[in-house]
Parts: sequence; structure tokens; C-alpha cells
Amino acid sequence: MTSAASDRLPPLIELVDVCRVYGSGEAEVRALDHADLVIRRGEFVAIMGPSGSGKSTAMNTIGLLDRPTSGRYLFNGVEVQDLDRDQRALLRRHFLGFVFQGFNLLPRTSALENVELPLIYKGMARAERIERARAALAKVGLEGREDHDPSQLSGGQQQRVAIARALAGDPMVILADEPTGNLDSHRSHEIMKLLQQLNREDGITIVMVTHEDDIAAYARRLILFADGRIRSDAPVPERASA
Repeated sequence: MTSAASDRLPPLIELVDVCRVYGSGEAEVRALDHADLVIRRGEFVAIMGPSGSGKSTAMNTIGLLDRPTSGRYLFNGVEVQDLDRDQRALLRRHFLGFVFQGFNLLPRTSALENVELPLIYKGMARAERIERARAALAKVGLEGREDHDPSQLSGGQQQRVAIARALAGDPMVILADEPTGNLDSHRSHEIMKLLQQLNREDGITIVMVTHEDDIAAYARRLILFADGRIRSDAPVPERASA
């Protein structure tokens, strides 16, 4: 999709005056404080900020793992903050892919079966989900390792399985929460080059939380949170993300 065509569509993700408050009185904490955020199709956005800045709450809100206390959240132009639990689960299942710091793979289950798992929840027929899972593993460079369980894979390979699992469901957006947090420097950059490739060549929208400047440099846009507010929102220079 061209940039001009994307601009004519509603934003993929839109937070409007969103607050998330925990506790009350003297114990009140404003994890998000009147946050406004727009993310369009095909963007690669890195979110950074110190501990307690609101970045994780923003990610959990976008991923429908948390609800705003006030404000509006629109996904692909649809109001979602008031959806019930089942409706939120359906939206996550069909439109969102998740990649976590800890990989979250089933330990005694093959790479292929780990990637198949969300497709089972979608009710996909066995032959189709195996085909989709194999294609996703090939996409992340793990063709031939379908039968390996996590103990037979390096940390970088395990994260590739997790990315394949996110891809298999054909999501509109991948939410990556510290995707290189458990990896050494070399494998971290391999994973980031893969995510960058998926964004640039396949047009997959990626929203990533990280605390590392060199990892954020792979994104195209950098958002900095502090005290529950967005303090800056600017493009990442092309030379830094190449």
C-alpha cells in the first residue's frame, strides 16, 4: 500500500486523550496522562522511556491487555475501549501479533506446533494451519527446524519462532515488547534486521517497546514517554536505521 493510499484510510491505532489511573487519593498513579497517539499502516514505531514512564501501559492498552480509565481507543477506525472480554479476545486473535522478551514458547512442543497454536484458536483446519506455520517459519529463516523444540534452538532462533507465530495469523500489527531483551548483541541485531525487513518489504506495522537506543534506531519513528505523557515524537534518521 502506498503512503498516499494509507493516509486516506483511518489510522490503524489511535489513542485520544487516554488516561490510565491506578489507585486513588494519595496512592493514585497516572500511568497514562491524557496521551494522544496516532500510528498509521506500515509504520515501524519504537517507544522508549524510563521505568514508570507509561510506555508499557501504552503497549498494553494498544494490545487490549488493559483498558483506559478515560479517553478513546480506535483500532482501524473502530472504537474498542468499551468492547467486552470476548470481543477484545477476537480482535487480538485476528488482528494483533505479539512478540515478548521471554519468547513464551511451549517448552516440550516443536517449533511448528508453537507457531500453529494461535491458528488452532482461530479454528483453522489442520492442513491449512500446518501450511501457514511452515511458511511463517521459512519466512524467518527456520526452514528445516520445524521439528526442533525450544531446548534445541538458540535464543535468537527461539525469538524467530515467536515472530513466526505472530506472523502466521496474518496480523495487521505486531506488538513487540523488548524483543531483544534476552539476547546478546549479535543476535539482537539479527532479530532487528528481520523485523525491519518484515516492515519494509511486507508492509507489516510494528510497534516496539525498548530501552536500548541502538535497537530503537531500527525503527522509523521514535516516541519518548515520561510521567505518563508523550514528551517527543519524531522520525528516526534514515542513516541510523539502515
